[in-house]
Amino acid sequence: MAVITFTSDFGYTDHYVAAVKAKILSQNPDATIVDVSHGIEPYNIAQAEYVLGAVFQDFPEGTVHIVAVNTHGSKQGKYHAAKYKGHYFLMADNGLLSLITEGSPDKVVELHTDNPQMSFPEKDLLAPAAVYLAKEGDMDILGEQTTNFKQLLNRQLRLNDHSITGHIIHVDRYGNLITNITRDSVDTIAHGRTYTIHFGRETICRIHPTFNQVDEGDCCCTYNSLNQLCIGINKGHAAELLGLGFDSQVDVRFYPGA
Repeated sequence: MAVITFTSDFGYTDHYVAAVKAKILSQNPDATIVDVSHGIEPYNIAQAEYVLGAVFQDFPEGTVHIVAVNTHGSKQGKYHAAKYKGHYFLMADNGLLSLITEGSPDKVVELHTDNPQMSFPEKDLLAPAAVYLAKEGDMDILGEQTTNFKQLLNRQLRLNDHSITGHIIHVDRYGNLITNITRDSVDTIAHGRTYTIHFGRETICRIHPTFNQVDEGDCCCTYNSLNQLCIGINKGHAAELLGLGFDSQVDVRFYPGA
């Protein structure tokens, strides 16, 4: 049986996470359930996309991902199963699927349901579907194939010969600011030139290997394990101290010569 992952905005104080897991285990006591996070901010599908998108490909192909964030985000009560890069995803039709798959899932079905306005679809619809798919069930049995799902667009970089404009796409638990500017984009535009990084009122002239390469309390930039440009303060909370957060603009400016 394939692994089932679980990502939600349920938090850790209520019974909701346990109820979904109980449903899965009641149908297959041998199921392997991995929590990605239940600390997603309520209804925050952008945060869910970043957190799950950062890790889902580390799981074996065939893994089933339940995403219970903003699950009542569709007035029509539509829920989908999708396949993308060898993985299965189960979620509401709230735009998150288009973000996770960059608008191009390999296959999508709209899940059959007799009660589209059910009060706990994560338990009553998504959990049984996850067990079925984890047992290598045919996705077509779960619903009708469709190309009609809510479309949202991730923030895109703006690039020219002398600059890159990006945005903060995630703030982690330590207050580090993760941007959508990648190592590849910087290397491609730089061509060996010097550059500076601008955010808020700050200007940084180099990218360090890790945050602890600067003195405690100092701001610096580094690349994370996904090769995304990150802004942090050594032993400090960058988001609070710099007054920046999700969607704040970050610029990289390049200068003539080496």
